[in-house]
Amino acid sequence: MMDNVSPTSPEMKARVDALMKGSIDLHVHSGPSVMARKLDHFEEVKEAAAAGQRAVLIKDHYYAGAPLVNLLKPLIKDYDVELLSGIPLNNTSGGLNPYTVDTFLKSGARLVWMPTSSAANHLRSTHRKTRLATAKPMKKAEGISVVNNRGELVDEVKEILDLIAEFDAVLSSGHLHISEIWPLFEEAKARGVKRRLVNHPTYVVGCSMADIAELTENGAIVEHSAAFYIDSKFYCYSNDELRAHIDAGGIDGTVLGSDLGQAGNPSPVEGMRTLIELILNLGYSDDDVRKMTTINPARLIGLD
Repeated sequence: MMDNVSPTSPEMKARVDALMKGSIDLHVHSGPSVMARKLDHFEEVKEAAAAGQRAVLIKDHYYAGAPLVNLLKPLIKDYDVELLSGIPLNNTSGGLNPYTVDTFLKSGARLVWMPTSSAANHLRSTHRKTRLATAKPMKKAEGISVVNNRGELVDEVKEILDLIAEFDAVLSSGHLHISEIWPLFEEAKARGVKRRLVNHPTYVVGCSMADIAELTENGAIVEHSAAFYIDSKFYCYSNDELRAHIDAGGIDGTVLGSDLGQAGNPSPVEGMRTLIELILNLGYSDDDVRKMTTINPARLIGLD
């Protein structure tokens, strides 16, 4: 069960309002999608603009968002929110395909996710429960790993890392297991990839607190998702666990995202507001929160 939540005071609401202004959410699951969504990309931009957010990055496990973002840009120019996109290297986008990465980075994508819903690790971890359910049954995913049977990175990944470095994009470890992330990030750093991100390191990915600390000490950023800490279908971590997760990577090595937009869940803006209030109630300062929601994500995605 969730920890008890007190009613929001006017003073707390004002603090949250101020911290939402200029914030950046790099993990938004708005639609269209083959998965049921609470709102579409245009509605998400309107909500983000009303809250004063600076930018949001749309994520879908089944397609690269750059063409939709390019189509929407003229339509959202009056909302003063930057809409960003990434490339998921799942079965539906060609898997570990350098041609896909090259195409969508040249189309304006800012982030490359290693396999998520098609990751072999994801498929193993969701054997008895489909966490990423689609509106209609999809062709069964074929598991992808970035390493071969000897634990060595496959050549396609090395070519993809070179492209990420060339475009100075963000490399996300997706839903790979931490045992795959270590050789991936080591090679990425050697090839000049400066922006390295681990999404929800304790969920599916399998990071320990020591792993999180070492990742951030080596220059990576970890992102904790509101969806796992607030009242949502994915809630699974207590307030004490949230504190431990943040403290493991430190304020400077942490960003906060919503990972929301699914039908039946809070909207991304609602989720970010709730997470910010929760973190303030845990005793973190306004400056701490601003680093994790505004300064760090801006630096990571190249908006600083």
